[in-house]
Amino acid sequence: MLDGRLMPRDPLERPMTGNESLRFVEHLRQNNHLTKTTGNGELAEQGGGDRLQGQVSGKLWEHTDLSASEFADEAARFYDLERVSLQDMLSATAVVEPFSQRFLREMTVFPYRSVEAGAVLAVADPADNAARRAAEIVLGGDVTIKVGSFEDITVALNQRLGSEDAEAPGGETFQPREDDIESLRDLASGAPVVRAVNDLLEKAVELRASDIHIEPLHAGLAVRMRIDGLLRPVTAPAGVVPQAVISRIKIVASLNIAERRLPQDGSARLRAGRSDIDIRVAIMPTQHGESAVIRILPKDRGLLVIEKLGFSSADEAKIRRLLTLPHGMIVITGPTGSGKTTTLATVLSILNEPSRKILTIEDPVEYEIPGVNQSQIKPAIGLTFAAALRSFVRQDPDVIMVGEVRDSETAHVAVHAALTGHLVLTTLHTETAAAAVPRLLDLGVEGYLLRSTLRAVVAQRLVRQLCDRCKSPKTLTKTDLAEDPRFAALGFEAGETLRDPCGCERCGGTGYRGRLGVFEILELTNELRELIGEKTDGLKIDQTAIRAGMTTMLDDGLAKCRAGQTSPAEILRVTTVR
Repeated sequence: MLDGRLMPRDPLERPMTGNESLRFVEHLRQNNHLTKTTGNGELAEQGGGDRLQGQVSGKLWEHTDLSASEFADEAARFYDLERVSLQDMLSATAVVEPFSQRFLREMTVFPYRSVEAGAVLAVADPADNAARRAAEIVLGGDVTIKVGSFEDITVALNQRLGSEDAEAPGGETFQPREDDIESLRDLASGAPVVRAVNDLLEKAVELRASDIHIEPLHAGLAVRMRIDGLLRPVTAPAGVVPQAVISRIKIVASLNIAERRLPQDGSARLRAGRSDIDIRVAIMPTQHGESAVIRILPKDRGLLVIEKLGFSSADEAKIRRLLTLPHGMIVITGPTGSGKTTTLATVLSILNEPSRKILTIEDPVEYEIPGVNQSQIKPAIGLTFAAALRSFVRQDPDVIMVGEVRDSETAHVAVHAALTGHLVLTTLHTETAAAAVPRLLDLGVEGYLLRSTLRAVVAQRLVRQLCDRCKSPKTLTKTDLAEDPRFAALGFEAGETLRDPCGCERCGGTGYRGRLGVFEILELTNELRELIGEKTDGLKIDQTAIRAGMTTMLDDGLAKCRAGQTSPAEILRVTTVR
């Protein structure tokens, strides 16, 4: 006994059915599976004459030209036993607690229960009667023997033993034991897991994905990739332990693989296929394990030129004119993933001249712009947006970029920086351009300061761009307008020609490839400034700006539909009729 659990005699003293084992050796030799340097004498010597010792099937496998899976298939056929896969073992109810870890690992067996067969013992060595007898004693009855590969059983043991030890009997969660962590680290550094993670990254780069979502299920992993703004399921890695995949991602991002209870964030710079990429990794504990989201930032994303963003000629001229202002604040708004950072980086590249000093504080630094002094926040040591801003004003900058205004303190410092002669660029999370004004007031910025500093608000969304290779023309008829009232709601008329997504090999059958922005630019005029006060009505600001000639995101999107760049369905997906 060991810790109250069964521990058999020394494995070298196990009684074995040597004749069966030797017949299996002969079977392998006759089928030319043994390597040329191996003979029966050598194998018999390892087994001590007519008995094969310890992990002799493991040694035997090393003397064959078979993979671990092929060896298990051959053993299952020879001994007339059912083969069990890794997925079957991982999805079954493990019964490892009554046994010692040493016994399970040295014998390379995995006990579990199934609905069909009851108590089952997955073995790598079918000739091992000692393991069968031990399982029958512990589990109290007959045990069905199935054959699993050495690698699969090791993987199943690594996962189940780790998870069993992570939970205390009283329900209190403990950190995994050091030997389990080292075993998991070894597993995560093994070729199958490394190859699986590398393949995922390469596939993501190939599909132009911006994010990889790896989510644990009750048995296995679900993997989705965000391509052109929408999540698309992809095939999850097969034959590897889910926990080992997450651990490999942690290792790459320099995170603590022993910490499974708290969220973690990390980053790395690596090569996927032929591309150099930066990745940002976010780990989150969930009910069935840890999930990981990998943000992919290719290094070769092309030049940051304003023409690629999708501004209309009128809005582009307005942006360029606003950037000539010596001071004030320009805010870019939109939800997460709407392209605000790309727009900011493009604007900075326009301002980036030797005559200007530009400082940025970001979370994280997604675009590296030569000539711009870029910093990343580090809240753990007190480097927040607000703290960096206070230091920036003593660095004599001309332009300051704040990655995001998240709180009252950052909003106040940003407004005061704009008031003291700096051009401040920042982002905010609001639905429309006009909604940025009451949002800043809610953050505690005084109305008179906002009237003095706010120059413009740019609201934006990203829509999928129709694939140039397969998009097809569609002339609207009265029947189309009657069947789909959305066309009429958007202002389309019978006889107008739009473009429909079709799908081809280039766009992966979606009909879309790439994205472009739809924008609205709210420029603060004297009439609009008069509306800014303690009880500012965002709707009134919006209506006043539209009457003054502001092009809304909806109008900008409809113009892009008529130009054949996107579809009405995409515009309706990201904007609202107002």
